[in-house]
Amino acid sequence: MPTKVSEYMTRKVITIQPEAGLREAFFLMRDEAIRHLPVTNAEGELVGIVSDRELRRPGWVDESPDIGHEYDLTDDMHIGDVMIRDIIHVRTHDTLTKAVGTILDYHVGAAPVLDKTGELVGMLSAVDLLKAFQDTLESQKSNKKKSKSAA
Repeated sequence: MPTKVSEYMTRKVITIQPEAGLREAFFLMRDEAIRHLPVTNAEGELVGIVSDRELRRPGWVDESPDIGHEYDLTDDMHIGDVMIRDIIHVRTHDTLTKAVGTILDYHVGAAPVLDKTGELVGMLSAVDLLKAFQDTLESQKSNKKKSKSAA
């Protein structure tokens, strides 16, 4: 039976609201040692995602006519100003193979995990997928040892 996303996703989901400042998000991500923050509205619905990449270099920096423009990480700008609204997500019941395909196809480092009702219940990151890969390799190694000793 194929391994499901729910077996490897991170269940502790730390979120932020669109009204939060960029500085607040930066320190939250630093303190929690995470690189992706799902953005939820007041009702808890997923409305966006922000990564450390958006905080380091938001899209509008490239549009600035002043090449000397400095990007200050302040709370004058809000998460809603830089968050990605077209959210790439996976489902708890998706196979890891499907989730890896999604993450690779869209070139994202993590994806919010939604349950059958569309509720945010986890995050699946590249690190989570590496853990699954490690477990697979260890299982294969163990199976090889068992088959050699049985022979």
